[in-house]
Amino acid sequence: MKEVEIVRDVKVTWSVMALAVLNEGKDLPEEYVALMKTAWGPVRVCIAAQEQFGTSVLDALYTALGTRIHRQGRKDFDQIISESLAEAGLPSELESAAGSTEFDGQLRESHARGINLVGSDVGTPVISLPGPDGNPISFFGPVITPIPVGEQAGTLWDGAVLVASVPGFYELKRTRTEGPSFD
Repeated sequence: MKEVEIVRDVKVTWSVMALAVLNEGKDLPEEYVALMKTAWGPVRVCIAAQEQFGTSVLDALYTALGTRIHRQGRKDFDQIISESLAEAGLPSELESAAGSTEFDGQLRESHARGINLVGSDVGTPVISLPGPDGNPISFFGPVITPIPVGEQAGTLWDGAVLVASVPGFYELKRTRTEGPSFD
């Protein structure tokens, strides 16, 4: 969506969803359960930042966190959070939210708002866009690798808008044949 904003007249409003919330109570491999435990920290910090400074701070914070976690493949979440807050121009005091349950209610509410747009048998990310009647049409996804850039991102967005305009459209899917690539 960051690429789409460059080539289309689109303004993204970010909302917090959490794989840790989505996967609670599910029978998962032990290593994935361990990963979900660490996943709470960054989303708690995002919710705390949103609560204190508004939704507009999520763009820069998500980008900073995502770059370190996904593009750089880092796992040192305390350092990642600290650096990301600084990059986003947010106070370091927000770091304490990572280990606190203080904002878990708001996190669960935010996650529920997103998942309620698409139903419980999907995951994150969720994209919501105006349908032909102005009411939101929402989808799980897209799940793409590598990330399209420039006009290719715009073309993909145009396709999402097109399928959203078709009443009753629900899903396109195929088996993933490669892992995420952020090149």
